[in-house]
Amino acid sequence: MISSPEPEILYPELKFQASRSSGAGGQNVNKVNTRVELRFNISTSALLREEQKEMLLDKLAPRLTREGELIVVSEKTRSQHRNKEDCLERFNELITDAFTPEKPRISTKPSYRSRIRRIETKKQHSVKKQNRKKPDL
Repeated sequence: MISSPEPEILYPELKFQASRSSGAGGQNVNKVNTRVELRFNISTSALLREEQKEMLLDKLAPRLTREGELIVVSEKTRSQHRNKEDCLERFNELITDAFTPEKPRISTKPSYRSRIRRIETKKQHSVKKQNRKKPDL
C-alpha cells in the first residue's frame, strides 16, 4: 500500500497565478485580478516518491495537462484571497481522494423475490404486446 503524503507538505511546490475573472462584479472585474489558478507539476515534484507520482498521474489523469501538471482554478468570489483558499481546499480534496483506496466491489446474487418479480414483469410486458396484435379471423 502506498502511503499518502499530507497535502500541506506539497504547498512549497505550488504555483499561483492571478488573472481577471469573468462574470458579475462591475468595475471590480475590469481592474482587479481575482481569478486564481493553482498549478502543481506532479512529474517534477521533489517531495513525492516515484510510486506516489505514478498513482497521482493515474488517478488524476483527466485533470492533468500533457506535461503532468494539475491545474485548479477558482473564480467563485470577488476576493483573490478567498479564491486562493478555495483552490487550496480543492487541491487538498483531490490529493486526499487520489490516495484513498477504492473499496473492492462485492458481487451479489439477485434475491429469490427479485427474480420472481422480473419474470412477472416480463410476462406482463408479453401480454401487453400480444394484445396489440390483430385478432385472427
